[in-house]
Amino acid sequence: MFFTSDNASGAAPEVMTAVMRANDGFTRGYGAEEAMARVTQRLRDVFEHPEAAVYLVPTGTVANSLALALYAQPWSAIFAHADAHIAQDECGAPEFYTNGAKLIAVEGPHGKMTPQTLTAALDRVGNGGVHGVQRGVLSITNVTEAGTVYTPAEVSELVSLARARGLPSHLDGARFANALVATGATAAQMTWRAGVDVVSFGGTKNGCMGVEAVVIFDPAKAWEFELRRKRGGHLFSKHRYLSAQMEAYLEGDLWLRLAAQANAMGARLAAGLAGLGGVTLRHPAPANMLFAEWDAGGHARLAKAGAAYYDMPAPIGREAARLVTSFCTTEAEVDDFVAALAGV
Repeated sequence: MFFTSDNASGAAPEVMTAVMRANDGFTRGYGAEEAMARVTQRLRDVFEHPEAAVYLVPTGTVANSLALALYAQPWSAIFAHADAHIAQDECGAPEFYTNGAKLIAVEGPHGKMTPQTLTAALDRVGNGGVHGVQRGVLSITNVTEAGTVYTPAEVSELVSLARARGLPSHLDGARFANALVATGATAAQMTWRAGVDVVSFGGTKNGCMGVEAVVIFDPAKAWEFELRRKRGGHLFSKHRYLSAQMEAYLEGDLWLRLAAQANAMGARLAAGLAGLGGVTLRHPAPANMLFAEWDAGGHARLAKAGAAYYDMPAPIGREAARLVTSFCTTEAEVDDFVAALAGV
């Protein structure tokens, strides 16, 4: 019963097999291997964008940070939800890779910016002339850090507000597949057709060993990204192992099937918890991450049963947790967790 995060799971068997297969023989390095050409074409097909530039990096932190560095100047502001991953969990990496761009926290319920809160932030920032940071980039996280999702229409509305001020937009898609499964949207609808300029396409949290794709919809930015990736220390010499993971991940829509399993287990867990007295969810849970609250004593019962998850602050007399399902979470594990919490 391991619900700490979806990156706590192993890699999908298809991905592991592909890595072992890629280990044979010799090939060019640094992304010049044939597999990378196939990955590029496959992601262009996924996003329905024949000119998209595609690059692989090992972590979501550097995918987000390098993508933001393409568009943010050192004196500019990056607008993101107050609880966004780039704001809370990247140890200042976006600021480091952008050489000092300032993160501006935008409020909004359930982990989502609203047109009203974004407009207020845009109105508040960038009015100080040379004395203040300038408006720079909008960053949207989907799935959000609250486990909720933006629809393509919601993304489009936020991006349009930013574009009206001359701002480009970035989408942090560490759980991008889960967001697509939850909304029924296509990759194109959720990104460039909604006005997004660059997206971090997650793999690690959804069955890969460690690979993310940065998909850039303006090919004129490609060379700059290559230079930033190299200068930042994230151009793999034995790049074949990144390509092998991503190629297997995309083959036969494995990435969507893995996300569908994770989301289904998230829905099962949400339904099971809803059936227990005194248990509430803090946010809607359409994907694979949920935040539950229950009466005191639940942590002890779950610990005794061997459950793993992250505790959250809660009111006196209550307990709370963040629970994340993965592609390899089973129905039995979900049901055992619910039973343990109930004291059955």
